[in-house]
Amino acid sequence: MPQMAPLSWLILFIVFSSTLILFSVMNYFLVNPSSPQSSTSQFKTQAFNWKW
Repeated sequence: MPQMAPLSWLILFIVFSSTLILFSVMNYFLVNPSSPQSSTSQFKTQAFNWKW
């Protein structure tokens, strides 16, 4: 029915927008990034003895 086309487009837009927001929120809260403290502890400092 052509009379129902705007309502179905609106429902389709709402469904796709809600799934986009849902996956974005899930990606933000479920992915645990590696902590930068563990990567900086691997570097060892060396004392340089400069011969001038």
